[in-house]
Amino acid sequence: MHLGFVEAQLLCIALLALDFLARAWRIKWILQGLGHRISTWDGVVLNAFGEGACAVTPMRLGGEPARLAGILRCGVPAPAAFVAISFEVLASWPVVIVGAGWLAWRYSGDWWAMAGPSLVRAAARAWPWLVVVAVVSLLAWLLARRLTHPAVRQIQRPVKRARVYWRRMPAWPLVASVPMSLIDLVTRVAILPVLAMTLPDPPPMGPLWFGSFALLYSQLVLPTPSGAGAVDLGFLGGAAGNLGGDEHLILLLWRVYTNGVGVVLGLALAVRYYGWGIVRKIFRRTEQAIAFSDQHR
Repeated sequence: MHLGFVEAQLLCIALLALDFLARAWRIKWILQGLGHRISTWDGVVLNAFGEGACAVTPMRLGGEPARLAGILRCGVPAPAAFVAISFEVLASWPVVIVGAGWLAWRYSGDWWAMAGPSLVRAAARAWPWLVVVAVVSLLAWLLARRLTHPAVRQIQRPVKRARVYWRRMPAWPLVASVPMSLIDLVTRVAILPVLAMTLPDPPPMGPLWFGSFALLYSQLVLPTPSGAGAVDLGFLGGAAGNLGGDEHLILLLWRVYTNGVGVVLGLALAVRYYGWGIVRKIFRRTEQAIAFSDQHR
């Protein structure tokens, strides 16, 4: 199946919209099960906060604190907000693990046959860049550990008061959240195959779905924000298959849809609801924390 360029962009936008809606319903239902109601729009807003923070922090560590702040903005008590995020993880990660296992079982061999030789050649050519990426990743990981210590201390007290919410939680929100987590997984992973369908001769779709999953979820363990450097080298090195002369354009569009939209939307909504002054203070505190970390390293 071949898609025109405009058709593919419209389809990617629709996939992102469906993803945001599914995740909004998921957190809305979980909070409803805990006795707190928020609107679907509030769910979109708090997930946008988290998406933007994920994209600009190492190993996506800023996502959950940002989403926690979004839930607190809706008037939900801190213990309930923390439990809601915990239940959301319980509903989403089994879906991710099962999806990863199925894709690996079905397509990992074909993916390696398609991408392995080019990845090996690319690694041999770009080994100095790989060393730079490794060093930067290590420094980012060390910095992330320093910056997350205060956040961990801040949530310790709400965690101690959260047991009552765990006992209150009915089963239906978790059951209803599983298909929403599946929609989240499928819509995100589908963006790269959709973009590749604009090519005259796209790579095989099955291995491409596996490569798209690997490129997306490797960002959870790569210390640089959004896996910057390592993911891009892997993409251009052949992890997405042979994309011909359009690989740079597809990489740019893929980054826009999977990272850029979240950053822009999260920042825009943060400015709308908190004001530019508060957002500037947050950036300023982050810069001060980084400077303090560098001085005491």
